[in-house]
Amino acid sequence: MNANYLQTPIAYLKGVGPNRAETLQSELGIGTYQDLINLFPNRYLDKTHYYKIRELQRSNAEVQLVGKIIHIKTIEQKKGKRLVATFADDSGEMELVWFRGQKWIRENLKLNTPYVIFGKCNWYSGKFSMPHPEMELLATHEKGLKIAMQPIYPSTEKLAAKGITNRVTNKLMQQLFMETKGQFTETLSPSLLHELKLISKSAALFNIHFPKNQELLAKAQFRLKFEELFYIQLQLVSKNLSHKQKIKGFNFDQIGEPFNDFYSNRLPFDLTGAQKRVIKEIRADLGSNAQMNRLLQGDVGSGKTIVALMTMLLAIGNGFQACLMAPTEILANQHFNGIKELLEGMNVNCALLTGSVKKSARKLIHEELENGELHVLVGTHALLEDKVQYKNLGLAVVDEQHRFGVAQRSKLWHKNDIPPHILIMTATPIPRTLAMSLYGDLDISVIDELPPGRKSIKTVHRFDSNRLKVFRFIRDEIKKGRQIYVVYPLIQESEALDYKDLMDGYESIVRDFPQPNYQISIVHGQMKPADKDYEMDRFVKGETQIMVATTVIEVGVNVPNASVMIIESAERFGLSQLHQLRGRVGRGAEQSYCILMTGHKLSSDAKTRLETMVRTGDGFEIADVDLKLRGPGDLMGTQQSGVLNLKIADIVKDNDILQTARYHALQILKADPALQNPENLVIRHTYAQLAKHKNIWTYIS
Repeated sequence: MNANYLQTPIAYLKGVGPNRAETLQSELGIGTYQDLINLFPNRYLDKTHYYKIRELQRSNAEVQLVGKIIHIKTIEQKKGKRLVATFADDSGEMELVWFRGQKWIRENLKLNTPYVIFGKCNWYSGKFSMPHPEMELLATHEKGLKIAMQPIYPSTEKLAAKGITNRVTNKLMQQLFMETKGQFTETLSPSLLHELKLISKSAALFNIHFPKNQELLAKAQFRLKFEELFYIQLQLVSKNLSHKQKIKGFNFDQIGEPFNDFYSNRLPFDLTGAQKRVIKEIRADLGSNAQMNRLLQGDVGSGKTIVALMTMLLAIGNGFQACLMAPTEILANQHFNGIKELLEGMNVNCALLTGSVKKSARKLIHEELENGELHVLVGTHALLEDKVQYKNLGLAVVDEQHRFGVAQRSKLWHKNDIPPHILIMTATPIPRTLAMSLYGDLDISVIDELPPGRKSIKTVHRFDSNRLKVFRFIRDEIKKGRQIYVVYPLIQESEALDYKDLMDGYESIVRDFPQPNYQISIVHGQMKPADKDYEMDRFVKGETQIMVATTVIEVGVNVPNASVMIIESAERFGLSQLHQLRGRVGRGAEQSYCILMTGHKLSSDAKTRLETMVRTGDGFEIADVDLKLRGPGDLMGTQQSGVLNLKIADIVKDNDILQTARYHALQILKADPALQNPENLVIRHTYAQLAKHKNIWTYIS
């Protein structure tokens, strides 16, 4: 089938026309023949069985019947009218009901003529009724394409209102297959088809829309899911391999004195096996003559910062400078203080650059950075400013990557003649399936092991009715010298949301924990930075026992003496956020606790989130549950939605197919990077068409 033919506007397909074309485009994004072919059914109904009216059950099930309309009437209602038809077969009678489109329907219904009807049956006023049934004359139905398994296509209220029912969509799909004769050019290589025992493209498309049986449907689904994921992975793997070939990087060919001194004499604890493995992976990158572009992911407290610091020391030992960019001043301050403490006594000059740094200090930083006296610069996006010039930047570490845009990160590339090595850290564990789809163009290192001796945080769920017991527990912990976080989802009361807000909660806690016995800090996003820092500082120094805050403390506060995290209206938070908040405690030697407070009314998803938090502290397991609950688009935000705009595959359910697709994409590109071999020309052609149309999907040519 000619590629240009499938780019024909959908309005030209028989049965569509300009009005329907406009609706299909606005509601489902269908603008061409190809878009319609790629509209895959959500599910299938077995339409081989015809019921008699006397066989109907009060189950609200979808059924198919054959009979005649023997009477039609319009009934007045409080609001508008409804059209009611009496439908009969040789076993009894039932009603068909329409609440909209009545004039057109009444004009087109034929009395005493056999119809095939399909829809959900209701039991109403002592008889069965079917609202807005799908209807087809029996004679037309018998002449049409015989479909054993009826496809149910995605739809919207507007489509239904415009008369584009599932039956209409089905008819349009049949028309398209008649026009194309069901022939579509193959888009995968013969070796892939043979090795994976895949059915042809034409057979897959026919059986996804008009499956003859369950076995053929399964084969069609596997073939199309594999193809979709294969071309996504081909793009990501190709980008990664190309990056390594084209983007030359500084060669850190020696370990150097700073790294050796730190590792041998100053490391505060033994590295875990996972940390050692990750450092080995990073060292291999730094000595490969290609620019490192690596994602380092690990759970809260897994020791990513030590790995980042040791990577910086490798850069310094090879005569280069390093920088660490964090998304907030609080987090930048924490990194700076932590790194400075670890480097104490070493001949390594480290500075902090944020929006709060005074002009005089900023001037000195700029001078030392340009003359090479400054080895490590920690800061916020202030590091990206044009006036920040390095003598020889060799490594850029970016923390909490998803908070920075691609354009911001690319500015770091231009801070040296040859782009510095890039290490991206994220404290949000990303499920392997999602990482392979979103970050397949990066090399990924995972710290999947927590330091030994670290006590797990005891997590419990408590209802608001248990608040007095919770307050009693807080008093007991404060008596032991511990500190407490209390986190709220909102700053001010919202009429639309029945949740405890921060100010209300603060006043309640002040009443229950009065001065002078207790001191309380309050921190939220609407405070001035200086006020926020002052309150944070009081808590860090132990001058206040309770920190009442919004999620501003999700990242960036490290208080080993804080042993209790209370999360109010915990049902309002996502799993990832709950896990990050819990990670603020458990940083000292004492047993720590996380208390999830909620009302009694909880959705099933909220219950699942709370049960998961109570059951496990494993961030990767939590991320997997989060992915299943929220889906990839919601989990990573709109920034990544284009990559995950999948037509048929599901990266959660189709994990095995995704792994298979990535494996084959990698094998093919390693053996034939330019896809020049005759065997791979079909893949090269399809890939080129995808790039041309900026569409990671099976371009039918």
